[in-house]
Amino acid sequence: MQVWFKYNWIVRDQWYEWCAQLPEEELVRERIGGMGSILKTLQHILDVEWSWIQQLREADFASEPVPWLATLAEVRELDRQYRSDIEPFILGWDDSMETRPMEDVASDGHVEQHAWGEVMRHVLAHEIHHIGQLSIWARELGLKPVSANLIGKGLIPIR
Repeated sequence: MQVWFKYNWIVRDQWYEWCAQLPEEELVRERIGGMGSILKTLQHILDVEWSWIQQLREADFASEPVPWLATLAEVRELDRQYRSDIEPFILGWDDSMETRPMEDVASDGHVEQHAWGEVMRHVLAHEIHHIGQLSIWARELGLKPVSANLIGKGLIPIR
């Protein structure tokens, strides 16, 4: 589990560096897909990661909407705050946590149960999905996207 979160964080940091080459107006320009802009999509990734993990950590957690941030620097700062908050939980993950139940109240009010491992994998897949959208937008801008390759990132040491 930790390898995939570390992978997502590395790739996300690389996207922040990639975004730094663009003018701010390009980051907030409305686009088709994702959350509508590069900046909103990056913030959405953070919000979903943090909110789901908060629900695992605190059974009665109620997510409050965060206003859309206006700059890349603000999104990076939010990422720094959220990541420092959830990193100990992720790095402390062990197999005994996989099947713990989490109750989730759906938008229509009914309660669903999910295994913690299912929630964690949803968070991982969610980010990978949106990173794909960023890659499409990069190509539309005529720019090379950040590599999605897990190989070569040094995440699993050879013994």
